[in-house]
Amino acid sequence: MTDCFVGIDTSNYTTSAALCTADGRVIANIKAPLPVKEGECGLRQSDAVFAHVKNLPDVMAQLREALAEKRVLAVGCSVRPRDAEGSYMPCFLVGKAAAEAMAAPLGVPVIDFSHQNGHIMAAAYSCGAMDRLLTTDFAAFHVSGGTTEVLHIKPQALGFSVTLVGETKDLNAGQAIDRIGVMMGLKFPCGKELEALAAQNTRMIPKPRICVQNGCCNLSGLQNLAEKLLRETEDRAAVAAYVLSFLGETLRAMTVQLDEKYPCLPVVYAGGVMSNRYLQGVLSQRTDTYFAEPLFSADNAAGIALLCRQRYLIDQYNQ
Repeated sequence: MTDCFVGIDTSNYTTSAALCTADGRVIANIKAPLPVKEGECGLRQSDAVFAHVKNLPDVMAQLREALAEKRVLAVGCSVRPRDAEGSYMPCFLVGKAAAEAMAAPLGVPVIDFSHQNGHIMAAAYSCGAMDRLLTTDFAAFHVSGGTTEVLHIKPQALGFSVTLVGETKDLNAGQAIDRIGVMMGLKFPCGKELEALAAQNTRMIPKPRICVQNGCCNLSGLQNLAEKLLRETEDRAAVAAYVLSFLGETLRAMTVQLDEKYPCLPVVYAGGVMSNRYLQGVLSQRTDTYFAEPLFSADNAAGIALLCRQRYLIDQYNQ
């Protein structure tokens, strides 16, 4: 029988469960998106909680199949958005309840983590440099619908010590993509369709006028600029290309300012927005740069399972 660790994550966008082995291989990464009504750009927390409750039976049924001939040693779950005072979202209570319900009859511990640390671990696992990143300081961009942050990461025995060194001052990158995409009739979440639309562009687009100071950016003006360009050109592909160009230049400028403050750090880009191949092309010109694989870039529970394994093995060693 194979020993394994379970991870559960209930973010504002996806119900997720994952499974990793005692030697650190992710062998199941199950995800069910939360439904969003046509024309809307997200979910209220009450709706997200209800959607997770509806999703969990199917997700846990798939997890049960993956657990055949395996013994669970511990269950990890995300219980807050990030490791910061006051960080809280009700949707994570659903995952915590599921983890406790699963662990109780098995007599195994439940270990709590932040959603953000799960993203960091999943990115480190999938980017091809995990051994290095878990033994040295590095920087991570967490870019999604709910977060646009630059983080200085210190690996620790029990996870990561995270210091915020840059962020958006208004709109998150994923929010900008979704609001503009919905305005153009794309389906939420709009990232994949926007990327495909941008690839069709043949028009010269305006040079983005970005705002990045002291590692922080402003993105709220992008929506107005995109609406103006659409009125002037009636060209959705050009607007999509402009949006990605604006975000790419913004993230590149934030990276430059990060390098000025923390020279020579490896940089990992994670979060749902960073699965975009155009943005990766812009940012990959920097050396010592890594990207999470798409399956591990958007919301997932794999990083939580891996963190659970790490914490459990250290606790066992110290006993």
